[in-house]
Amino acid sequence: MINCLGLNPLLSASSSSASVLRNKQHLAKQKSTDLTVGYLKPHGCNGFSFGSRRSLYEMVSSGFKGIAVMTDDKSTLSSIEENLEHIDILRIDPSLEAYEDHFRYRLKRYLNQKRLIEEYEGGLKEFARGYLKFGFNKEEGCIVYREWAPAAQEAQVIGDFNGWDGSNHQMEKNQFGVWSIKIPDAGGNPAIPHNSRVKFRFRDSNGICIDRIPAWIEYATVDPTKFAAPYDGVYWDPPPSERYQFKYPRPPKPKAPRIYEAHVGMSSSEPRINSYREFADEVLPRIRANNYNTVQLMAVMEHSYYASFGYHVTNFFAVSSRSGTPEDLKYLIDKAHSLGLQVLMDVVHSHASNNVTDGLNGFDVGQSSQDSYFHTGERGYHKLWDSRLFNYANWEVLRFLLSNLSWWLEEFKFDGFRFDGVTSMLYHHHGINTTFTGDYNEYFSERTDVDAVVYLMLANCLIHDILPDATVIAEDVSGMPGLARPVSEVGIGFDYRLAMAIPDKWIDYVKNKKDHEWSMKEISWTLTNRRYTEKCVSYAESHDQSIVGDKTIAFYLMDEEMYFGMSSLTDASPTIERGIALHKMIHFITMALGGEGYLNFMGNEFGHPEWIDFPREGNGWSYEKCRRQWNLVDTDHLRYQFMNAFDREMNLLDDKFSFLASNKQIVSSTNEDDKVIVFERGDLVFVFNFHPENTYEGYKVGCDLPGKYRVALDSDAWEFGGRGRVGHDADHFTSPEGIPGVPETNFNNRPNSFKVLSPSRTCVVYCRREESQEENSNANLVGVEEIFAAANVAKFLGKSASIEVEDSNLVAVKEIFAAEDVAKIPGEDHSLDVVEDVAATDVTKITDESGTKESEYRNVDEVAETQVAADVTRVPEEMTSSAESGIVRDNAEYADN
Repeated sequence: MINCLGLNPLLSASSSSASVLRNKQHLAKQKSTDLTVGYLKPHGCNGFSFGSRRSLYEMVSSGFKGIAVMTDDKSTLSSIEENLEHIDILRIDPSLEAYEDHFRYRLKRYLNQKRLIEEYEGGLKEFARGYLKFGFNKEEGCIVYREWAPAAQEAQVIGDFNGWDGSNHQMEKNQFGVWSIKIPDAGGNPAIPHNSRVKFRFRDSNGICIDRIPAWIEYATVDPTKFAAPYDGVYWDPPPSERYQFKYPRPPKPKAPRIYEAHVGMSSSEPRINSYREFADEVLPRIRANNYNTVQLMAVMEHSYYASFGYHVTNFFAVSSRSGTPEDLKYLIDKAHSLGLQVLMDVVHSHASNNVTDGLNGFDVGQSSQDSYFHTGERGYHKLWDSRLFNYANWEVLRFLLSNLSWWLEEFKFDGFRFDGVTSMLYHHHGINTTFTGDYNEYFSERTDVDAVVYLMLANCLIHDILPDATVIAEDVSGMPGLARPVSEVGIGFDYRLAMAIPDKWIDYVKNKKDHEWSMKEISWTLTNRRYTEKCVSYAESHDQSIVGDKTIAFYLMDEEMYFGMSSLTDASPTIERGIALHKMIHFITMALGGEGYLNFMGNEFGHPEWIDFPREGNGWSYEKCRRQWNLVDTDHLRYQFMNAFDREMNLLDDKFSFLASNKQIVSSTNEDDKVIVFERGDLVFVFNFHPENTYEGYKVGCDLPGKYRVALDSDAWEFGGRGRVGHDADHFTSPEGIPGVPETNFNNRPNSFKVLSPSRTCVVYCRREESQEENSNANLVGVEEIFAAANVAKFLGKSASIEVEDSNLVAVKEIFAAEDVAKIPGEDHSLDVVEDVAATDVTKITDESGTKESEYRNVDEVAETQVAADVTRVPEEMTSSAESGIVRDNAEYADN
């Protein structure tokens, strides 16, 4: 059987319900426009029709007090009609042609909205710099504060600077509902000191005075000595000496993201909240060491309820003060960039905290939807999340949310976003009590919230305009077609979508199915069931699978035995051996077959036990389960190190071969009897044997290209806690299968095959080796082997050999490999004199010529120690990495072609 990743009308949609819990700028002069409010369904139909030019359902409530719907503006509509001729997404998936009217309606709405922003605000990027106008901003000789609160009857700014008495700081309201005040400097210094508390006080229509944290506040804090104390807004404007200056540029966008999902607060090994700087200095190096190229930070935006995991945001422009200041977060991001790590932010624009005292909801005092950030009534409330829902048609809501994205990109240098709760945004039902089957009618009907769709299109357009190499990921369980296609094609514009059905399947298997019940076809189908040309980020488990009431995969597999059976000083029990083996296989096949990117949640790379439980009344406000026990993986005699080592190497494999970025993905065998899955990704051949008992010797696997194959990664290797049953130096030569070009005559529809040893519960990856590379490698290795053989002879004879000499040998060897110049290697008489000559090489000169950095000296030290301890007969195997790098490049180029 062959399963090529082709046009799949169905994306992996979860079989369960989709209700997943968890300044300086002047106002532009406005033109008088005939505007309409509300949703007018064309001709009163449930679908979409454009037979007559009725008013489009456009943004409600311009911040400049008009709504942005143009009625019968023929010049506007004629220009839009030109764009409507090309809806490229219909060409990619002809099945969508039945919903052409929906896409045309979506496109009209988007183009109209974007045109209005360009006309009245000077363009999308200018519109999205609202933080330069709203909130607190320094202007010449004063601080200017602006707040959009059209429902307020009177307003003041209060804080530490005026003793919380706003009588002398009354604000003025303009015709658009924007309150403002200029506060002159005092004695040459800002009237509001840096890091002092401030609030917005206003009187509602009932005459009641209300104090709220400014909506655009950049920092908010709480008194830690008071239980359940409300947050205070903080004016943040540090002097130049205290303001963090970025030192490192953004790293290049990786071919495929390998994402480490992290929560800064719970990243400490101690039962407490960790800081941004501690995370930067202690955790980021771990992430880099495991060969991830991207960090995704959760809970960055301020949220008063810690146990919400950061998803009930109260202050959208403020960093979470639990872990430090805005400058501390900048330090973290800069440190990540210095390590070559991109940083994504988990952004929450799907809803807002229901908190009134310290949240955005506090500005809702019963006014109409057009004067509020949120919808009114049931439409403005998420009954499962107990949170407020934005009115994405409102002009000022668009300004607020788009500016929020620009703020994090430009002020903090984030490299992209993971949008949370996208399913809730896309549909009026928010996915509550809804099962998505993949029927296109579920995606394109009156149930679709086109307001939110248009906002997401604008958001993705903005993000990629500000940062063309940004990575933007959607968390959507529904599988809406076009979600991860460009806006230019009338897609919604995300770069990736999360493959959310995959972790559900794994949890179902480890919880409910015995090993012999695992279906290879079902596993393969779940991993490959994604839309053609829409990239996915796959994951076996994230934070969702680790929260209280659930367990990590490792804990499901090994449960209580993890408390006493993880020492490698004793033999592993069958449960531990099975658990570690399957943990490696589940995560690796998810990475290799499940998408074009991969995600792992902090700690799961080494099989972190138990679950996550934030401090709450139910657990006595304990932090015991709200931390990461790094000591488990750092202890040499514990088996957690084996899972961590394998995680590191499977990421390194993609670094070498770029298989995640390859479009070549072919599943050639899903054998239910053997419990074996064989597939190709790029030019690598993957063999997964899930059988609990059977080991297959001489197991025939199909492949595309003829030649010689060798092991590239083996989960059964000793260093990964395996039994070392597969030989890594063995060559596997292919045999042709059937008639070239006639797949039905081939073996599993593959033109070539080779035979392997496939032990039970293992996964082994094979890479093809070119003959020319093999010859160069062998020529180099002859010289290297003789040098080290002589070195070992010298050591055996008791002659002195300092570390400096060993380093010099290795630097020389490294130079030999880099140049691949066999002539530089000494001739046939490799005596001890030759070794001493090499040892006498000027290391500084070699370093200068090769551009070696200090970090490479550390690598040399490590290699030296390894080689001295190694048996001479293993030297050729140990030293092939440099020679193999050429294979990596060639294979990667072939995969791209």
